[in-house]
Amino acid sequence: GRIDDIAVAETNTSIIYVGFATGGVWKSINNGTTFQPIFDTYSTASIGDLAVAPSDPNIVWVGTGEPNNRQSSSYGDGIYKSTDAGKPFKRMGLETTQTIARIVIDPKDPNTVYAAALGHLFGANKERGIYKTTDGGATWNNVKFIDEDTGFTDLVIDPSDSKTLYAASYQRRRTNFGFNGGGPGSGLWKTID
Repeated sequence: GRIDDIAVAETNTSIIYVGFATGGVWKSINNGTTFQPIFDTYSTASIGDLAVAPSDPNIVWVGTGEPNNRQSSSYGDGIYKSTDAGKPFKRMGLETTQTIARIVIDPKDPNTVYAAALGHLFGANKERGIYKTTDGGATWNNVKFIDEDTGFTDLVIDPSDSKTLYAASYQRRRTNFGFNGGGPGSGLWKTID
């Protein structure tokens, strides 16, 4: 039932991708008149974010793991990429992040991609942070890490200067008896390099 993200191909706005918290990825090629599931054969149906490369609409990224702070949040198993508009996808790593809340792609270089990893909902993990690839996902570097309880929930790239990015960090922990959202790790961040 929960929609986590909608992505539209900038060069053809009739192509729409919808990512569901627990229902996979659906694609429309007719401006939303009909949708078809395109992520049913993969090991998770929990979607956190979608991104279509501004410079190449055939490149589509899927970050798995619902980033919502619900008691029933489902986790994912990494980040996926398609170079053929969603058929097929290939897993490109970041499996232990469990939740990818945002993906941004350099508008001029589709091989440079950033992923905001929110991390585990129920426990600490060192795989939280902002990850960057410059080789289309073959390798990833954690370029911003705060601590094992704080991940990143949002990330944007300045369309006029791809070296400038803004990010929102969020400290969170759910237990069987409650939820602690916020803390000293939460904040806004900016990089110009």
